[in-house]
This record gives sequence, C-alpha cells and structure tokens, in this order.
Amino acid sequence: MKRKSIYIIRHGETDFNRRGVVQGSGVDSSLNEWGEAQAAAFFNSYQHVPFDKIYTSDLKRTHQTVRGFIKLGIPHESYSGLNEISWGAREGREPNTGDNNYYRELVTAWRNGQTELAAEEGESPVEVRARQIPVIETILSRPHERNILIAMHGRAMRVLLTTLFKQPLVNMDDYEHSNLCLYKVNYSYDLQKFELEVSNDITHLLSLEIPQTL
Repeated sequence: MKRKSIYIIRHGETDFNRRGVVQGSGVDSSLNEWGEAQAAAFFNSYQHVPFDKIYTSDLKRTHQTVRGFIKLGIPHESYSGLNEISWGAREGREPNTGDNNYYRELVTAWRNGQTELAAEEGESPVEVRARQIPVIETILSRPHERNILIAMHGRAMRVLLTTLFKQPLVNMDDYEHSNLCLYKVNYSYDLQKFELEVSNDITHLLSLEIPQTL
C-alpha cells in the first residue's frame, strides 16, 4: 500500500503571539527567542525523519521554524496558498475590547455556519480553503515524496485539516493548536483517504524551560 506521511506544524512563537496581537497574512513577523527555542526543540526531536520535501507558507515565521531542516539540504518550496488567513483591517493592532469583540463575533458566525463571511478587508474560511486546495493537489501528485513537513499557521491549519478529512468548515475549531504543535496525517493512495495519527502534539517542547516573562 502506497502511503505518504504528512507532518503539519504551526510556526514557533513571535512577539505578536506573546502580546496577543492578531498577525494574519498581512504581518510578516519573525520568531522571537522562545520561538527559536521551540524550532530547535522540534528539529532535535524530528531530524531523524527522512523528509523528502518541506512545504511552508510565504511568511518568514514558517521559514524560520524549519530552518534547521533546510540547512540539512532538504528541498523546500513555499506557497502563498499556505499563508495564514487574512484577518483584514485589524491585523497588527494591540489588543483592545472593540477588536476582541469583533473577532469573537466573527468566529462565532463561522461556527454557526457562515464560513463565507470574510473579515473586514480580509478573507473568509471558504476563500482560504479555495487557495489551499491547489497546494494539496500538488503535494498529492508527488507520491515519491513519502515523508513531508508542512509549516503553516493556526487558523490556516484548522481549515486545512477539515479539508483533508472532508469535513465542513464549521468543524475548524475542533482542531486545537499551539505554537510549534504537530499534527501527523497519513495518506493512503490506494484508499485515497487521510488518517489522523497525532493531534496537537507538543511533547517535543517539554524539555524547554518556560521563559520568565510568560
């Protein structure tokens, strides 16, 4: 049976994550010191996996998260289709009550089935799914890549997982995530079906000392 193992990770922490600032696809932030430590811990735990290809979004926080693997010479491709959802006009702003209420109402609307509803000047989950599908098709068209690593973003990851498992987008929030968490998914070419093996795993981070500023 021909199979593909897909390791999907969220990027490491940024200062925006630390401060609770929504980044989306419009804020191209870098990992902070803790995020770099998370990336190093993941690399140390998974450098033994014979990855055939690394896929990332176009945003540098995902590139930085898998830098250790790229330095090993593993081929790397980046796709805007894997970018985080665009949260629109409110991206990059310091947390405030008005914005927090706006995001809460937006996510509630998505949970209630209004997944075509876009953030102001941003994207809807339906639009994110549409741009992810060509990337998924590209990945599946390469059966010789038996083990791949995908570095992406929280909301985009939730959309991707519902797509792989042919679920409605209202199920997005069933897939919890944290910085540098791992989902491992296996694809059977014979059955044309995905199976979830590992969900929101952070055991590779347990050796890290929590920074004093947290």
